[in-house]
Parts: sequence; C-alpha cells; structure tokens
Amino acid sequence: MMLTLDVKARNAKESADALRNKGLVPAVFYGHKETATPIAVDARVFDKIFREAGETTIVTLKGDGIEKDTLIHDVQLHPVTGKPLHADFYVLEKGKKIEIAIPIEFEGQAPAEKQGHIITKVLHEVEIEVAPQELPQHLVVDLTKLVNVGDHIAAKDIKLPPSASLITDPEEIVVSIIEFKEEAPQEAAPAAEGAEAAAPQEGAAEASTENAS
Repeated sequence: MMLTLDVKARNAKESADALRNKGLVPAVFYGHKETATPIAVDARVFDKIFREAGETTIVTLKGDGIEKDTLIHDVQLHPVTGKPLHADFYVLEKGKKIEIAIPIEFEGQAPAEKQGHIITKVLHEVEIEVAPQELPQHLVVDLTKLVNVGDHIAAKDIKLPPSASLITDPEEIVVSIIEFKEEAPQEAAPAAEGAEAAAPQEGAAEASTENAS
C-alpha cells in the first residue's frame, strides 16, 4: 500500500507556531542522499495518514516541485491532545532495500489455549530487510498451529515477502505454549495439633505438683 500526501515548501522565516495556527504541521524530509528540507503538511490530512500508515507504509510527498517516496520516521505529538506537532520523513533510495522493524499481528486462537494452557507472546515485532515496494504493514503469525504444550513459533517461521530477509535472530521465539498447573491446596501443619495436645498434659502436671505440696 502506498499513500500520497500533498506538501508545501516551507518558508524558513515562518515559525512553527504560525504554521500550526494555519492548520499545518511543520515537517522535514531527509535521507542518505537527501539534505534536510523543511516542508509543511495539512494537519488533518497528515493525522489521518499517520493513523492509517504508521511507520511501515510508503508515503509519497508531492507538491511545489517535490515528489519523494518516504517513510514517516518520527512524529512529535502534543502531550495532552495527542495531535502531531512535527513530522520527520525519511526518503527512500530507488533500488535499495530498507531495514525496518515490522509489527506482528497474531491471528486465530491456539487449540492448546482452548484446553486451558497458557500462551506466551514474547516478540511483537521483527526486523527485516525488504524492497520498498513489498514493504508489509504487519506480519501475520497463525496461532492455530499451537496445538500442544511446548509448541512454539520462531522468527524463522514467519512468512516474509519474496524480497525480504530476516535480521532478527531466526531462532528467537515469537510465541509459545506452557502448561497450566493448578497449585495444590496447602494442608494444615500437624505441629499445631501436637502443641494443643501437650497443653492439657502440662496443666495436669502443674495440678499434681500443687496437690503434693
């Protein structure tokens, strides 16, 4: 999936607050062979695209003679409203693969979990190298394959796009099943009964001593 975002060249003399008052988000794009270039984008449109694209979808910047395929690299959000205050876009090099962390999406329910055992999700993203045109928004892990206690899915088991290679350790566990064991109820300590039985004997011994005197 690719998205397009209209951009405007930014006047270096115009402050970030002035842009925000006009309904724009100050931004910048840069890359390995790109100098940092300040731009501005419509706040509402960018907010919608950011929610939809995240940081794993190609966003094409267009406008004022600019046309760049980018990834949203960093977004500064308002601490109270959560609205974008500033955005960084990383320009992709044509013909070059990119290294990126892709979120994992777990699908289905493990049969072992239905039996009452515990499913443990260890990884929630994996790092891959991939051609930009095959960049996935997420990678799917099928939980229905986890049937028995001890079953697991490793990073190497995740299906990747044809151009992708795994950077994360292939043997790293993504999700596994561990056995659910009920704790046995604790029994009362027998020592307490012995102490109670000893009490009358001690009382009887004291009474005998008093009578003898």
